[in-house]
Amino acid sequence: MFTHITMRAAITVLLCHAALAYAVGGNSEAAFNPAFSLILSGTYGNLQHDPALPATGFAMNPNPGHGQGFNLGESEMGIFASIDPEFRGVATLALSPVGGISVENAFVQTTSLGDGLNLKFGRFFSGLGYLNEQHAHAWDFVDQPLVYASLWNNQLGEDGVQLKWLAPTDMFVEIGAELGKGRGFPGTDTAKNGSGADVLFAHIGDDIGVEQSWRAGVSLHQTRREKALSANVPDLPATPGGVSNSFSGDSRTVGADFVWKYAPNGNALANTWKVQGEYFRRRENGVLTYNLLTPGDYAVTQSGWYVQSVYQFMPRWRIGARYDRLDPGVAQVGAANAANVIGDYGYTPRRTSLMLDYSPSEFSRLRVQAAHDASRQALPDNQLFVQYIMSLGAHGAHQF
Repeated sequence: MFTHITMRAAITVLLCHAALAYAVGGNSEAAFNPAFSLILSGTYGNLQHDPALPATGFAMNPNPGHGQGFNLGESEMGIFASIDPEFRGVATLALSPVGGISVENAFVQTTSLGDGLNLKFGRFFSGLGYLNEQHAHAWDFVDQPLVYASLWNNQLGEDGVQLKWLAPTDMFVEIGAELGKGRGFPGTDTAKNGSGADVLFAHIGDDIGVEQSWRAGVSLHQTRREKALSANVPDLPATPGGVSNSFSGDSRTVGADFVWKYAPNGNALANTWKVQGEYFRRRENGVLTYNLLTPGDYAVTQSGWYVQSVYQFMPRWRIGARYDRLDPGVAQVGAANAANVIGDYGYTPRRTSLMLDYSPSEFSRLRVQAAHDASRQALPDNQLFVQYIMSLGAHGAHQF
């Protein structure tokens, strides 16, 4: 579950996964139809401030936050199976610790289009960026970077269709497009015909000898928000309790990502080193109804990035460091709300995290993470997390 693989190995696994399901004694989907997996996780969090407080300048965005004290994490149940020689199906169900089941992924994927084409339809994590397609149990840290938490509500999930093309070249070249409903933030899940969100992405990558591999990519996401309500937004210092705003308008995000992996002598079991980073920049413009009373023009450009490095210094043991930073931008407002909305927060949220984890096997992981969170002005927070991740049953290979 946690094994490092090279770029070419990753491509081979993803392309052959469905075909091998029909080989006798091959993939687990052939031995057990369907294959079943269950991820169990939990955390202990020690935080100095209310984790529900959003990053400064991002109060109109979601804030996944953290849990204080002992918390059962979201258990993840996966079902994977080949349907026939043309299709395979995947379903991932999230079991909430407070009760209830939600559908993270439920999609059908083609296996025989040929010419490097692959079609996916249903509910899935978008292919934009690098981290977005990874499930929580595959993250290298307890939480997502600030830019993912603030701009994507941790991950962009979509109901729709995705088409990928893998070029027939020695170098990894992938181009993809998605049409979706727009249900995932920053979109608005509304009943309507047609597409509510569009995504374009492209990735390139290659191996450098037997020791190094890399991948780089760019992404574009477009959607529209309709009457997106944000409660308790501290627009003015005189409103510490906050007000409720409603925004309708267009949202356009561009992004870039890069990852580099190194394994001395190509032996990923002994030592590995991974460096990755992503940058997203979002422009939103439309109408803001301040305190649900006064509508007026509103536009803002916000951005964020992170860079992280994880080093496996001996078998089963890894250390990692991550730095996050956000830019809330300077809002442009019409005359109706010139005196109501803060245009310049004058603060850049940031965070530094360190982690150490131990994996007794490929099915289990124990992690300790410390962070200095300065994402909220005048409220620095020294945080400590302890996490466990346990995998039961068959589980497919992760992406590069």
